[in-house]
Amino acid sequence: MASGAVVNGREFSADLLRRISAEARVHPRISRSELSRRVCDWLDWRGPDGNAKQVSCRVALLKLHRRRLIELPEPQGEVPRAAERKRSNEDFDRVDCSLAELGDLIVVPVTRFECELNATWKRLMTHHYLGPGPLVGAQMRYLIGSDRGWVSALAFSAAAWHVAARDEWIGWSERARKANLRYVVSNSRFLIPPWVTVPNLASKTLSLCVGRLRHDWSQRYGYEPVLLETFVDKERFQGTCYQAANWEHLGMTQGRGRQDREVSCSKSVKDIYALPLCKRFRSALCEAPPHVPQPRVTAPVDWAEEEFGGADFGDERLSKRLVELARDFYARPQASIPQACDSRARTKAAYRWLTHPMINLQAVLAPHREATTRRISEQSVVLAVQDTTSFNYSTHAATEGLGPIGSPERGPQGIMMHDTMAFTVDGLPLGLVDVQAWARDPKQTGKKHTRHKRPIEQKESAKWLHSFKAASAVQAACPATKVVSVGDREADIYELFALALAEPKGADLLVRAEHDRLVKDGHGRLFTHMHQQPIAAERVVDVPRTNKSKARSATLAIRFAAVKLGPPAKKSKLEPIDLWAVFASEIDAPDGTSPLQWMLLTTIDVTTPEDAFEKLDWYAKRWGIEVFHKTLKSGCRIEQRQLATEPRLENCLAIDLVVAWRILLLTMLGRQDPDQPCTAFFEEHEWKAVVAFTRGPENVPEIIPSMREVTRIVAGLGGFLGRKGDGEPGVKSLWVGLQRLDTISAAWLAFGPESPTRAPPNGSVSRHPGYG
Repeated sequence: MASGAVVNGREFSADLLRRISAEARVHPRISRSELSRRVCDWLDWRGPDGNAKQVSCRVALLKLHRRRLIELPEPQGEVPRAAERKRSNEDFDRVDCSLAELGDLIVVPVTRFECELNATWKRLMTHHYLGPGPLVGAQMRYLIGSDRGWVSALAFSAAAWHVAARDEWIGWSERARKANLRYVVSNSRFLIPPWVTVPNLASKTLSLCVGRLRHDWSQRYGYEPVLLETFVDKERFQGTCYQAANWEHLGMTQGRGRQDREVSCSKSVKDIYALPLCKRFRSALCEAPPHVPQPRVTAPVDWAEEEFGGADFGDERLSKRLVELARDFYARPQASIPQACDSRARTKAAYRWLTHPMINLQAVLAPHREATTRRISEQSVVLAVQDTTSFNYSTHAATEGLGPIGSPERGPQGIMMHDTMAFTVDGLPLGLVDVQAWARDPKQTGKKHTRHKRPIEQKESAKWLHSFKAASAVQAACPATKVVSVGDREADIYELFALALAEPKGADLLVRAEHDRLVKDGHGRLFTHMHQQPIAAERVVDVPRTNKSKARSATLAIRFAAVKLGPPAKKSKLEPIDLWAVFASEIDAPDGTSPLQWMLLTTIDVTTPEDAFEKLDWYAKRWGIEVFHKTLKSGCRIEQRQLATEPRLENCLAIDLVVAWRILLLTMLGRQDPDQPCTAFFEEHEWKAVVAFTRGPENVPEIIPSMREVTRIVAGLGGFLGRKGDGEPGVKSLWVGLQRLDTISAAWLAFGPESPTRAPPNGSVSRHPGYG
């Protein structure tokens, strides 16, 4: 019996798994529905309305059954359906008039307990091309009556689980979607009977039902929906009534339907429409619950299980394949997929995994984010650095779904990525907090002139707010840690500062200023105002050599002050914001050299020169994410991945992101904590193998060597010479060395002194002199 599992956000302990299986054995005739009800009672698993969440429980039990962790009773079968729906033969009086002549309309909610209304609704729905159902999840049904009889019938039910166009339009994260999907309701049935011909009746009845739906839904289920969605079959309807009722067209479906696990796309393509029910619907839907790392039911055996173990794809085989792929990609970070997988069978399995419909970037990275949160909780201060990069796939002509990453006219094609990496204040990377990847729509590029007319949620710059919310979620999960979101000048967005100040328990914010904003109370502009502040301290910094200048030392004048900034002219309705500014400017820069100048804005109080120095040091650690991106592109060669579609590239990118982070982690560990045992990163067989390979088997020490010693040995395999002036190894020599380490450690396991297959010496060797 397994030691336990975490499914659908619920922990099923080993005792609970045994209890479920025992219940099924003791009561062999128990239905799965009744078993799920009992499990809900045991766990007190209930929704906001107080009712047992039997559907979620049945899904969880089925996943556990498929993983062979429990035994469920055999399904008892569905209630048999009629081979063909019987159409109503009842004679209805034809209604053909204007909307005014029809008179007042009455909206009547239908429940299963009102037999006559329920039967009428079902009888009318036999004229709908989808029939009366079954409807899915929570639902409300309505009949629309008039003096001339029933003229319309509608139904609202649970929203679709995944809809690409809708999810992109909302902009929510995977965790936010899972938590808030119930606030999205689908208009799943809408019927005007064929004997009713009344112009504008459809949009009228739709608006009447929508007007009362929030109240009715709240009365029945205990919460109010904030967004409606519907799907219009393009082959049958034009969606005119939804357009007339101000529903927004979001795009089209892929024709898969709810149960298309094989991605056969056998359903018709439908237009997607949505209608917000409140002004701040996006804020409500995008607000993810505090991220609480799930406890591990078993200890990970290596780094791959630590970062990817427990990924919930609904199939344990997919989770195991992810861990294997991570090990393969890390062992040979610069290899192609066939080279990394080593065999035809493993390569085919890798490509099947990358194309599986249950695999997506956020699901793959979910366990890594949990592991990152655990590491963050062990620190007092963590810097959540966010930045944007792009991947160029212009040479991959066969790859579908790419978008412009430069000029929209014949420019490079690829995908964009905005990621957030957590660093300690010493610059040690702890892992990824948030990753957003997307392909730009060519039709939406080149519209910079309209940016002031669109809300921030509909702009690409919303990526900064999304990542800040992810950092705030980590802050909520790690209350003993101070999380600071750090961004470069592109992050100087007024709405971002407003968001940070509106969430006092969220993450703090540290951004380099780009705009010379207006300082309230007659203090002029920001840069001029800070120049006028007294110098609080001076600091000497080393400026590294560049292609255009030599290495030098620079003296910086440090100024800081509290500032109240006004909103931009085109956003005058926004409230002023109170921040702290830290201004560092170079004194007496050499002739012909641009003086250094940093203007930082932060939500953290800066009251002493030491506070100002600290914020400057924190911002300097932002460079770590640039090194991470270089490692990802050069070390993992993500831009050389040849896959047929953009989603498959994203799935592959998810693994490469963690591999690149681990290479960067090795680089920084060797520098920041060189004396710690190398087993903080390397497995025992790895360090023994590389020492034996480079120094001889007889020189493998009994005492575990230091991180610095083994890191330099591995880097030596990648070309690092270790001369006096070479400093410590960089990521390039390490990623090359790691590829050789994989082969060396494999040979050590197969033929080394601790190999189980190594044969002991015996008399089979010839004793004749000169043998061999």
